Amino acid sequence: MAVTDEAIEKIKDMIVSGRLAPGDRLPKESELAAGLGLSRNSLREAVRALSLIRILDVRQGDGTYVSSLDPQFLLEAIGFVVDFHRDDTVLEFLAVRRILEPAATAMAASRITGAELDALGAALDALGAEPSVEDLVAADLEFHRAIVRGSGNSVLCSLLDGLSGPTTRARVWRGLTQEDAVARTLREHRAILDALRDRDAEAARSWATVHIASVEQWLRAGR
Repeated sequence: MAVTDEAIEKIKDMIVSGRLAPGDRLPKESELAAGLGLSRNSLREAVRALSLIRILDVRQGDGTYVSSLDPQFLLEAIGFVVDFHRDDTVLEFLAVRRILEPAATAMAASRITGAELDALGAALDALGAEPSVEDLVAADLEFHRAIVRGSGNSVLCSLLDGLSGPTTRARVWRGLTQEDAVARTLREHRAILDALRDRDAEAARSWATVHIASVEQWLRAGR
């Protein structure tokens, strides 16, 4: 194990074991390095790495603290990693969405509020029957984001929000090149919304699966 990796593991063990709790300030660098049997350089590298993924919060002139460790906060780092995806991994991102998003949509069927459903319906009405592809894709992203928020699961929200970026370009390209793509998307959105209004979790799950799979199938067919 590399020295920096060892240092990361030792700090992680302090947090997992409860010796350091969310919001706690780390001991002074010299004390912590001596206590963990590490060089100060390897400790600095470990702190830098853990601050990048938001486990630690380095406050200039104040010290280094354990972050809140809130899952939603920590998972924001996924968006940073996802930004480096290659075009040939888009199908893999869609496959993960196809697994997670229908589950979130089914959860939302019993948890999303009437006001949130009304807002979704109003947004679809405002979009009209023949929106531009760009407007449709922007509305599509917000439509799914709102439903996942309605599931009440902050971890799913963060995961799916981070995964949505790489599929945006594919959705735009599909709208520009596939006949009836815009109308089909609107129909599927209405079907998902109707299932949510009926509080029918399985119908909501099924329509969400169909909706995401249609983009995936189109992309596979074009390869």
